[in-house]
Amino acid sequence: MESVIFLEKISIDPPREKIYQRLGYKKRTTQIPASQQKEIEHFIHEASFLISLKGSLMRLPINHNDGEKIIIAGNLAFTSKKLSAFLRDSREVVLMGATAGSVIMEAIKEKTRQDDLAAAVVYDATASEMTDAGLDWIMDYLNQQIRREGKTLLPRRFSAGYADFNLGNQKAIYEILQMEKIGVTMTPHFILIPEKSVTAISGICG
Repeated sequence: MESVIFLEKISIDPPREKIYQRLGYKKRTTQIPASQQKEIEHFIHEASFLISLKGSLMRLPINHNDGEKIIIAGNLAFTSKKLSAFLRDSREVVLMGATAGSVIMEAIKEKTRQDDLAAAVVYDATASEMTDAGLDWIMDYLNQQIRREGKTLLPRRFSAGYADFNLGNQKAIYEILQMEKIGVTMTPHFILIPEKSVTAISGICG
């Protein structure tokens, strides 16, 4: 069985277009005053320095997929018709997780306490989009590795809590990825802490 790969420092630029979209700005239709855009850019820049992106990933073979349940090596089983369909052409899965770290979350809370909501909202949007971009980075990283084997990663990913894939499945993913080693904990209701932390599954074909 493969071992967990820990990525202690994921370096990416803030995905500005997605951050602006999350803030409610549309690229071709929203006119942003220069002074306001300068302030937003300042907050994005500040937030990016408070974010410490880390991740972990693991490859595992799929032993069984009957369209309703997927059984993965190590006796890990997921019951989900949607996930089964998503992975129907895959012989392996990759489990992945990423976190923006706790410093940015404390900064968001502090800006909120100071009633600096403009900064808090931009910090929050930046952290959300950079965490998601962290998963994109992990997928690109893995694609480079598996191309040497003549394999490809599915272009999309699937997360616990989506469609019929129960959020409770996040516990198994969290434990397999040993996300406590990258500073992530989990509540009894399967919510990851720090808040800007995510897990996902994708499939490997070929």
